[in-house]
Amino acid sequence: MIDKINKKFWDKFAKLYAPFMKKDKGAYDRVCEYISPHLDMNMDVLELACGSGQLSFSLAQHTKTWIGTDFSEQMILEAKKHGEYENLTFEVADATSLSFADEEFDSVLIANALHIMPNPDLAMKEIHRVLKPNGILFAPTFLWKEGKQRKIIKSLMSILGFKMYQEWNKNQFEDFIKEYGFSVVEMKLAHGGLAPIGVMIAYKKYQNCNINLYTFC
Repeated sequence: MIDKINKKFWDKFAKLYAPFMKKDKGAYDRVCEYISPHLDMNMDVLELACGSGQLSFSLAQHTKTWIGTDFSEQMILEAKKHGEYENLTFEVADATSLSFADEEFDSVLIANALHIMPNPDLAMKEIHRVLKPNGILFAPTFLWKEGKQRKIIKSLMSILGFKMYQEWNKNQFEDFIKEYGFSVVEMKLAHGGLAPIGVMIAYKKYQNCNINLYTFC
């Protein structure tokens, strides 16, 4: 279920996204530092909402394969301009309706995207579906309710066309992730220019019964 208004914004913003995010490079470097120890060269990883590859190029070197996806065609074009490695490819995909097989990936990364999705529950169900049992979810996410209020920043972003649907603090985001069959391992904060980033690391719970779209056994 693609949010057409949000997609239009990100397509238009794609060329400016990488330069805009340079001011948060320190925060993204810390995100990589938190995530990389959990990766290894036997892993097949799916990245959702990869943007122009801010995390992809740094983290893919630690894995067997890495597929970076985004619902914005222009974002994927920008990512491909930086090159593709033997184990790193980019493609267009909707995080709420993935074409990948059940239990195909050892890990899924979705960074700073769940809060801008009108239906993050659909993305979480797809993430759970494509992850192998005990697979790892990395979900670094801006926690707009953590720390000082940023009303001016949010107002300016809204004027530009950037829409946020969810606002969480640390505990609320942990509860959200747990609702979809994940066990939270840790969440560290990386402080960036926009808002603190909660670097969520969680495992898909191993279950011997079938999981439907709304309940977990």
